[in-house]
Amino acid sequence: MHQVLRSLLTRISNDLRKEFRKARKKAYDSRAFYLLVCGFSGLLINGNDLTVNTHYKVQKLTEKLRIDANWDKPQWQSVEAMSIRCLLGDKPKFIPNTQAKLLYDDNNLYVIFCVCDHYVKAVAQETQGPVWEDSCVEFFFSPQNASPLPYFNLEINCGGTALMHYNRVPRQDVSPLETTEVERIEIASALPKIVNPEIDTATTWTIEYRMPLAILTKFPSYTHPRPAVTWHANFFKCGDKTSNPHWLTWSPITNDTLDFHQPQFFGTLVFE
Repeated sequence: MHQVLRSLLTRISNDLRKEFRKARKKAYDSRAFYLLVCGFSGLLINGNDLTVNTHYKVQKLTEKLRIDANWDKPQWQSVEAMSIRCLLGDKPKFIPNTQAKLLYDDNNLYVIFCVCDHYVKAVAQETQGPVWEDSCVEFFFSPQNASPLPYFNLEINCGGTALMHYNRVPRQDVSPLETTEVERIEIASALPKIVNPEIDTATTWTIEYRMPLAILTKFPSYTHPRPAVTWHANFFKCGDKTSNPHWLTWSPITNDTLDFHQPQFFGTLVFE
């Protein structure tokens, strides 16, 4: 049943892409069309009833990449998107359709998120502030193959404010990175730094960043990305104190604990 449904979704997705290209060629409003696509596809993929692929291949970037929060720029076009769609906790009134893509080069890791949302808020302004309370996207990763511990959590709200911690033991032995280190990450957001009052209409927002790998090298158990290297990771979307609290994951968390800090459920990043 899952295979039949996945085949159907693939055909529908391909048809939608064709229509999207036609609309752009005719100079239609691509943003409005993308909102329509997101809304329709969200009806199809939200929930945990489909088989989830928790292995993601990270392509190597061979050209310069400007960090401008543009999901549609050429460097990202051939990169596979992962869907952050597995529900943790109670079902919210609206489930944001959230996707992410990754690239890397010898010195940096590049990440972009695109969120088709409906209740969007950003209040935290200070680096290492409570960004998870806002409309937020998160990347948890252990830069080694041997174990998902220790790991980093990098969390960024829709306005581009970031938090980053190093976790030796979840919730017990945790060290915030120096603010100056976090601010070395180049972040671009499609929205203003502050989004308050909350936007309560259909809104698509993106976050894109370049994270220097040098930030990670001072910590133990670091493996530098190169072909065939694997890391453990998970990706999340949340909004704890928006009017639509929700918690979504890429790699499913299959217990009843409402907590992203469960590295035993991390998926795998494979560098090409």
